[in-house]
Amino acid sequence: MEMGEKMNKEALVVCSDKSTGIGITVWDLETGEQLLHIPTCAAAPHGLFCLRNQFIVASQSNRHGSFGGGSIFIWPLNKPQSPLRSYTLEAMGPISCTKDGLYIAGGAPSGNAYLWEVASGRLLRTWHAHHKSLKCMVFSDDDSLLIFGCTDGIISVWSMISLVDVEDSGSSPSLLYYSSEHRSSITGLVTMSAGARSIFISSSLDGTCKVWELVSGRHLQTLIYPMSVTAITLHPIERLLFSGSVDGNIFVNVLDIGAVEDCFVTTEDQAFVLKVHNESITALTFSGFHLISASEDFTFCLWDTINRVVLRRFNNRKGAVTNMVVIKQSSLFPISNHQRVTHQFQVSLLQKYPQPSNPGKGMATFLSFPASHSKPPPTHFHGNNLLDHLISGSEQEEQTPAMLQTKLEKNIDDRLWVTSMTKHVMEISKHLQCRLLDMMQCRLLCNPYEPDSSPKKKRHKIQSQNQPPTEQSQ
Repeated sequence: MEMGEKMNKEALVVCSDKSTGIGITVWDLETGEQLLHIPTCAAAPHGLFCLRNQFIVASQSNRHGSFGGGSIFIWPLNKPQSPLRSYTLEAMGPISCTKDGLYIAGGAPSGNAYLWEVASGRLLRTWHAHHKSLKCMVFSDDDSLLIFGCTDGIISVWSMISLVDVEDSGSSPSLLYYSSEHRSSITGLVTMSAGARSIFISSSLDGTCKVWELVSGRHLQTLIYPMSVTAITLHPIERLLFSGSVDGNIFVNVLDIGAVEDCFVTTEDQAFVLKVHNESITALTFSGFHLISASEDFTFCLWDTINRVVLRRFNNRKGAVTNMVVIKQSSLFPISNHQRVTHQFQVSLLQKYPQPSNPGKGMATFLSFPASHSKPPPTHFHGNNLLDHLISGSEQEEQTPAMLQTKLEKNIDDRLWVTSMTKHVMEISKHLQCRLLDMMQCRLLCNPYEPDSSPKKKRHKIQSQNQPPTEQSQ
């Protein structure tokens, strides 16, 4: 029983962007003890995440901006060894990965974006996402869209279908839509499901949080705060938005998206406030149902949000915590020999330049293979393509019932994926048609002899070019 509880316990991974000497620290949230310390790391804000609960990935902060190149470090959690150091063409700011851990995306201060395949390390695509610095990013829950937030308030949404299309890597990827509603730098992006539709929420230094419909990009709601918003997070179950401000307050709002019918109505909700920090909030996250807040006052706190009290306060005297990730403590345990087959996940050096696939170059040593295999399997396959390779190899030997069953299951998975993507594209088309009909109806009903008194919409739709505008529409 004790072992089971230990396997389910969570730990908090924290780091700062001030100095590489601070490093990464893993804390036991229940006892307050330090479980692990990883030296030599200073990750940029939104530059730290956990890959498949097995690796910690961090973009190393570069004080010289995008000049001089950058690096991304990958540490295995279950055994002490030096990180896998991947040197990038320019310094990376925010980084993120898909839910399945197949792809890593990074954004640079120059506005360039990068996408890597984790297993092979291939740089699948690099493109100029914006002319200003990229500050944060997030993948949609189904990994079909990639959302960027920029320092000038622009939000852009990109289709992953076009980004992972290696055959079309020379052309510009498809920009689904963008928005210039915010008037200052984007500080956070989170996604959630609201009934039958998916939404995402953005926070900004302009003192607002905005709610968007994910597929169409329609603006649903605006929350106004008295101070600049520096970090946001969502309750894992309840529709509660936690917004940290520059003065150390944490505002809690109930998201009632269904009650807002006019997408251009600005609402200022009454929120209750959590206050214990003296300086700006730098990061927010959840462990179970407990909120964790970090501040520039060199502390981070574990909250009981129901009773609005702090359960435990941690001091990080070396520097303010700017990144927090919650992991399972079981990921810190060494993997036994009989578990390596089921836990094997390959991580390779991330390429600096786009190159043809070379499965034998830059292979990481983090993956342990069973003793019966003389060499690891090829790494240049994407997703289920590795399964295709194994099936084709077995077909040359014999057609067993087990292999036929595997082929059948694989075909079913492929059809489900195609069906899901088809529904996604159809939903996008439906929303675009609805918007077009609304515009035509408004034009027909509009009185040409009276000036339009309604607020001018700031939504920009893609017409002929796929790049965001260099200037905001007046």
